[in-house]
Parts: sequence; structure tokens; C-alpha cells
Amino acid sequence: MRDLTETFTTYRVEDHVAVLTLNRPQALNALSREVLSEIGAHLAMLDLQDVRVLVIRGEGRVFCAGADIGQMQHMSAVEAESMARLGQRVFQAIEQLPIPVVALIHGGAFGGGLELALACDFRIAAAGAVVGLPEVTLGVNPSFGGTYRLPRAIGFARALSMMLLGERIPVEKALEYGLVNEVVAPDELQARGMDLARKLASQSSAAMAAIKRSAHHGFGQDSARAQAYEAAQFGLCFASGDAREGMAAFKEKRQARFHED
Repeated sequence: MRDLTETFTTYRVEDHVAVLTLNRPQALNALSREVLSEIGAHLAMLDLQDVRVLVIRGEGRVFCAGADIGQMQHMSAVEAESMARLGQRVFQAIEQLPIPVVALIHGGAFGGGLELALACDFRIAAAGAVVGLPEVTLGVNPSFGGTYRLPRAIGFARALSMMLLGERIPVEKALEYGLVNEVVAPDELQARGMDLARKLASQSSAAMAAIKRSAHHGFGQDSARAQAYEAAQFGLCFASGDAREGMAAFKEKRQARFHED
């Protein structure tokens, strides 16, 4: 196991699963420029030869209350746009990782906190948590990718309504909307998240990367281009050796061993 502790985040790797924790509980894990930069630094240092899944969680009462309002309050327009672009870069880097990313939401995920979760591939939530993009109540718009990702997650009409009204919804409703994948008891959240992470870590890394690339590339593309890209990714899976192992395991009626030497 490897541990790396920073000022506002902690990061550890165990059994090929990296856990990145927002560790600013006294500020409800608010996303300041420093926090965003730390997250970006961790992503840049990810050892993709060892790490097969990334889990993102928050310390304290909530997953993340959003961007740091105290820091933003006196920003100029130029400074505000710069911070928005920083958040967008970091969250896009999360979205574009070739490995699955799991967000564990407890307490609340608001504004930038929900935008962070939206950049992840899986969102597992604790019962009783609340989520939303309430930026309109502060006189601003979601700026870390929320206006792009929320409509794609739950549909345009619902997303626009949530954002224009600044609506905060319980995760039980978010589950109905398709915004979260699963709702579990609060005391089961960490265990459920790690169980999912370990299951994902046992899958073919090449296949999962190809699935993510194809899904993101194909969204919004015309059918011909999307399927051409999908076919190219299919070919790359065979180049990795995972396809041969998976098919051999199927023929031999055994569990595939994708990560053995």
C-alpha cells in the first residue's frame, strides 16, 4: 500500500484501487483553487500500470459542498473565468481517464461537488444525501462542466429545470432520474464502493478503456463515425492480449485472469 498526504486531499493505493479523499471537512470539502490543483496533481501522477480504478470520496459530513464561495466572492471576471477553466480541466481529466472512476456521495454534493461526481463513471450515494446545482441562487451558472454533463445524465428538460430553479433533490429522486447508479445505507457506502472498485479492477483494463473511449467519442456523433471508432477500439483490444485471455477463459469455462503475468 502507498500513501501520499497533501494539504487538502489524501491519496492512497491498495490492491490496484486508488482512493482520493477530499480532506477539508471544516470547509465541507469546498473546492478552492488549491484543492482543484491538488486533485489535478494526483491525476497527473496516477500510475496506470498499477492503478486500475479510482475512487473519489469526501471526509466529514458531506462529499463536497461545491466551489469555495469565500475565495470566489471578490474575484474579478477574469479571475472567475480562470478558476472555471481550472475546474473544467481537472474534471475533464477525470472523465478522460482510461480507468473507471467511482464517486461515493454522502451528506451532500452541491455545485462543484456534483460537477465532480458527474465527471465520474459511477455515482454511489448514501441514503439521505442531497444533490443539486444551486449556482443560480448565487447569481452565477455552473462552470465546472455541469451545464454540459447534467443534461447528458438526466435529460435536457430535467437538467435545465434543476439548474434554473437551483433545485436540490434527495438521492432517492436522483436514482429515479438516473443521476446516481445506486443508493445504499450510509454505513454501507464505503464497503459498497470498495466492493465495486475491486470488481472493476478484476476486469480487462484494455476493454474498459476501449468502452470509455467509445462511449465518450460516440456521444453526439453520427452513427457511421461512432461505429467506425468503436471498431477501431475493438481492434486495439486484440492487440493487448486481453481478448485472447478472455476468449480462452470462456472456452475453458473458467474465470478470466486479465492481470496475471
